[in-house]
Amino acid sequence: MNFKERLTVTARGYRVLGKYCPGLVRAKVLSAAAEALSPFVVIWFSAGIINEIAGEKNIGRLVLLVLLTAGLNFALSMIRSALDRVTGEKESEMWNNFTKVFADKQMNLDFADLENRDVQKQKQKAQENLFMFGNGLAQLVWDTPSIVRVLVGIAASAALAASLFTARTGHAVLDSGVWAAAAAALIVLAGFAGARLRKREERVFEKWMEGTVWYNRTFMFYGHGLYAETARAKDVRLYRQERIADREMRRLDEHNRKDNEAIGKMSACQGLLEFTQGACHALCYLFVAAKAAFGAFPVGSVVRYIGAFVQLVKSIGDLFFILTEIRVFTVHLANLFAYLDLPGMRQRGGRPVGTAAAGGNCTVEFRNVSFRYPNSDTYVLKNVSTTLYAGKKQALVGANGAGKTTFVKLLCRLYDPTEGQILLNGTDIREYDYDEYLNLFSFVFQDFRLFAFSLGENIAAGENCDPAKAEACIRKAALEDRYRAMPDGLATYLYRDVSENGVELSGGEAQKIALARALYRDSPVIVLDEPTAALDPIAEEQVYAGFSSMVGDRTAVYISHRLSSCRFCDEITVFDEGRIVQRGTHTELLKEEGGKYLQLWNAQAQYYVSGQS
Repeated sequence: MNFKERLTVTARGYRVLGKYCPGLVRAKVLSAAAEALSPFVVIWFSAGIINEIAGEKNIGRLVLLVLLTAGLNFALSMIRSALDRVTGEKESEMWNNFTKVFADKQMNLDFADLENRDVQKQKQKAQENLFMFGNGLAQLVWDTPSIVRVLVGIAASAALAASLFTARTGHAVLDSGVWAAAAAALIVLAGFAGARLRKREERVFEKWMEGTVWYNRTFMFYGHGLYAETARAKDVRLYRQERIADREMRRLDEHNRKDNEAIGKMSACQGLLEFTQGACHALCYLFVAAKAAFGAFPVGSVVRYIGAFVQLVKSIGDLFFILTEIRVFTVHLANLFAYLDLPGMRQRGGRPVGTAAAGGNCTVEFRNVSFRYPNSDTYVLKNVSTTLYAGKKQALVGANGAGKTTFVKLLCRLYDPTEGQILLNGTDIREYDYDEYLNLFSFVFQDFRLFAFSLGENIAAGENCDPAKAEACIRKAALEDRYRAMPDGLATYLYRDVSENGVELSGGEAQKIALARALYRDSPVIVLDEPTAALDPIAEEQVYAGFSSMVGDRTAVYISHRLSSCRFCDEITVFDEGRIVQRGTHTELLKEEGGKYLQLWNAQAQYYVSGQS
């Protein structure tokens, strides 16, 4: 990137920080400015105090200078203390806010991108750079005070040191204007050399970091996740998988021993940096001492000029380093923004669905729909045409991989058809407002997720839960007995991630809560993808028995591998290899000799026939 592009990326970085971490950068800037000014207050007034002691010894002026020195330093210290407290609090929240940056993007990405390997690799790289190494946004936060200190330091140092070159000694050589240019060149050269050494140190560090991605992932998995996660505990113990973990942890130890070489190289760079700056300081001291010896200024001003030079050398060196840092963090920011700028390809439309679906009148037609997943040449659905009629209960059945779940993903617009159209009451669903369209549906997927929130928040999918409505949904989902045993009712936390009093759930109980959540939404269309897979036969029978009352007059789409559960549906649609091969009622389909439905039915029925094992 050229300088203008870096400025543009940095400015955007500050805008992102302003949105997600409001007030953090401002507090950092003010705190750094107060910190940068503090040594110059000491330098200026110390020189004045020494000159007064060596000169007129005016007690009143001495007291005033001492009071001003102490007072200004106290004021700057108090300002820094107050601002540091603010920045400390805001910086402690910073990482959670950075997580929100990725969370917001995830929610705005097309679902296809969530399953796209390249997109997720791009996201993972951006996250690792930020959260593992502090590159990008975090680096911008941490480098902002350095930028402020450098700018304040150069300006204040130059202001304090300027009169050194105009002070006359009467000696032609020392009074020559060449010294100003020589001093400037020396300081810039020392700063440049220091920056090169720091850059070399950075390269050693970056090369070392290349191996730490594996190190961090391995450590987090084998050193923490494998032992700590209860979901893996049974397998770890039964199959003695800790032996593999021990082997990998030994590899981590070998990696640590190799770190010593990198540390030695970085230490050498630090030593050369200190030597370079020390040599520059020594030459500056000699020039200031020579001019003082020839009477160009009082002895107290030596403190002023030496202090100014020391700060100037440091600030110029820091400037070159900051320029290097800017090159580094702007690259990482650009990579982050490349991910954040991934476009949503889905047509979101703007047509309201309110009038189209008034009174729950939602008829959805699949018209010649074919679909293949991104970066795949294989069609998962092929020329599918069917209609989901308003108020009807319809089952989708078929073997694994037949296309049933993909059909539902298209229905709820997680994907758009590769070919053909999906129509809601005669209008292409891509023309409708996306959020309004989604509000027409309640879904229970077979891989549903509950959160470590309260039961009420899980059912309402939000903070505001109507207790009466939630309890009615709990009864319909056959969860009432478990609910009555919960210590805090709807306020009971699920799981123990957040609350130590949280309740653990069986797979069937969790599935019933997911059903209650779908019912609570009260949408005109409810879609259930294997909703009873984790239920025991008795609980499954309870759910099916109450299914009609549970759904009411809403449109219901039901996916199941248990064909006995489809008998209550108005129509059954049979998928096979991405196509619809049969449709009809349970009774009608069983009469079709050689049909796919009868084949699936017989395959299941044989295990329930008396005398069969």
